[in-house]
Formats: sequence, C-alpha cells, structure tokens
Amino acid sequence: MKLLLVEDNAELAHWLASLLREQAFVVDHVDSGDAADLQLQQQRYDVVLLDLNIPGLPGKGVLRRLRERRDAVPVIVLTATASLDQKVLCLEIGADDYMVKPIEGRELVARIKALVRRQMPGKANEIACGDLLYDLRTRQFSLAGAELALPPRERTLLETLMLKAGSTVDKQALLDSIYGLDDEPSLDALELYVHRLRKKLETSQATIITLRGLGYLLRTRDES
Repeated sequence: MKLLLVEDNAELAHWLASLLREQAFVVDHVDSGDAADLQLQQQRYDVVLLDLNIPGLPGKGVLRRLRERRDAVPVIVLTATASLDQKVLCLEIGADDYMVKPIEGRELVARIKALVRRQMPGKANEIACGDLLYDLRTRQFSLAGAELALPPRERTLLETLMLKAGSTVDKQALLDSIYGLDDEPSLDALELYVHRLRKKLETSQATIITLRGLGYLLRTRDES
C-alpha cells in the first residue's frame, strides 16, 4: 500500500515515515500543501495522512481540492487541534478520519488498514483469488493454507494486484505502487518481480496474466 504523508514537522515526519515503512508501507512525504496538491494530481495513493497547519495551501484546502476533483482516496487528518468544530468541518468537507497529535503508532496503522478495508466489496478482512488468500489485518499472504513469504517489493506488487483482482493494472500504476519519490523506478525490475511471483504461484489456482500494451491481471486459472 502506498501512502502520502503531508507534514511540515521534519522530526515527526521522519518518525511517522520510518514507522510506516517498518510496516511495509511505501511512503511519500511532502511538507507543504502546494506540493501535496500537485502530488495528488500526479499519483494514486491508498491513503493520505494530512496535517492541517502546513505551509502554502492549508490542509483543508488540499482536502477541498481533492474532493472537487472527485478523488475518493481515503484521508486521515492529523492535527494538534482537538476542536470539535474543526473535526466536524474536516469530516464535512471530505475527511474519512481525524486523529489528534500526539499520534500512537499502532492506532494509526490500524486506522489505515480499516480505511483500506472499507474500500473492499463487502468490507471483508480477507480477499481470495482461488487458493491465494490475503489478510488485510496482517497484510500477509497464504497459499493453499500455508504462509507465502515474500520480499517487500514482491509483496507490495502482489498486494496491489490482489486489491485489484479481476481488473487490469497498468505498468505505471504498479511502478507507482512499489517505488517512492526517492526511488528510481525500473521497468526491468518490475518485470523481474512479476516473473518471480509467477514462479511462486506455479502451483496456485491464481495466476498473473500479461495483457500486451495494457498491464497485468491477477485471476484464477480457470478464467484463462
């Protein structure tokens, strides 16, 4: 899962980004509202963590513009202000959740997972593609009942395909999902990760299909 962290406090941003990366999230960080607005127009994120009191365009302005573009990406507001009026306003203009600093790490991770789960049909904790199972609570895969251990980028790639199971995901979207702003995206590496995943899914009912010129599709073999 890929997150955008909008926070101008460098120390807090470093702590939050480190915490989330330890939980295998891909995290992009920007420190102003204008940078956030631009980034949200250029890339897709699974969740946005948005401070309100930031340089340039205020956090509420970022949120308003996001919803005016009909972008439904979940947004968690992170703020030092516990004002009920401000909380109500943020929820009314499109925030999905609201947390008052100081932030407790485990709670933040749980809320992120809950928001992503709400986007799933039926709001289930588990997603299945044949005998390949993905648990949204633990973010772990199992294959035919046995844990499927994967390196971080392979796991993120399979996670992206699993969350879109049955739909084609283009290569640029996959590159965006596994690489952050500070990384150098590599199409060759992406194709290598797909190749490795296919090898690990050889005995599975799930398979990754290449659609020339379109991207990749995760589906069950009996659909092939």
